[in-house]
Amino acid sequence: MLSIAVCDDEIVECCSMAKRIKAIMEEMKLPYIVRQFRSGRELLQALESFDIIFLDIIMHELDGMKTAQIIREKASDKILIFVSSSREYVFEAYDVEAFQYLLKPVEDRKLRKVLQKAILKTEKRSQEYIVVSRERQKKKLFLDDIYYFEIKGRTVDVHGREGMFTYYEQIGELENQLWDKGFFRCHKSYLINMKYVDGYNRQEAILENGERIVIAKRRYEAFCQMVFEVMRENGGIL
Repeated sequence: MLSIAVCDDEIVECCSMAKRIKAIMEEMKLPYIVRQFRSGRELLQALESFDIIFLDIIMHELDGMKTAQIIREKASDKILIFVSSSREYVFEAYDVEAFQYLLKPVEDRKLRKVLQKAILKTEKRSQEYIVVSRERQKKKLFLDDIYYFEIKGRTVDVHGREGMFTYYEQIGELENQLWDKGFFRCHKSYLINMKYVDGYNRQEAILENGERIVIAKRRYEAFCQMVFEVMRENGGIL
C-alpha cells in the first residue's frame, strides 16, 4: 500500500490536493492512504513512514524547505514533491533531491503525470531482486529489503529487514549481480545498500538501523562519490 502525505498550512489548498490525489489513485485502482498535515512540524512528528510527500514551501513556523532538509537527514529514499506558488526556491530544491517542483495552481494533467512517475519509481525500487541458491533451493532476495551483505570466504550473510539469510557465493559474482543497483563494496567483507546509509565518516558507514560498517581507507573517496550518485539518482527535478 502506498502511503502519501500532503503538507500545506492553507487548509483549503491541503484538502483540495489530497482530494485530487485520492481521485487519481482510485482511477489507477491502487491501494493507498493519504494523510493531511497543516505544518512541517506536524508532518515530522507523524509516526508513519510515507513513500511520497507533497510539500508546500511557504508555510508559517517551519517552512517546507527546512522540513525537507530534516526529512532527508533521516531518510534518503522518500519522494519529495514541492508544491509552491513561487519559482523562487527551484534551485534550493536540488539540495534536498526533490523529485519534482510543481507551481500552483497545479493542472490535473500535470498532477496525474507526476504522481504516476512517482509511483513507478517506488514500484521499481521495491521489486528489484536477485535469485540465490542454498541446499538446492532457489530464493528471491528483494534488494529493497537488504541492508548489507557480509562476505566470509565463500559464505555470504545477507542482513535485512527479515533478519539474516546465509548462502554460498563468490564475491566477484555477487558484485556483478549488484552492479548499478545502489550497492557499494566499502570493504573486502561488506557490500552495503547505499539507500540505508544514514551518515558516515572516514572509518565507517552508519546505517539507518544503527549498525556501523567499516570503510576501507582506499575505498573512502569512491564511497563518497557513490553517496553523491545515489542521491542524484533517487532525487532530482524531472
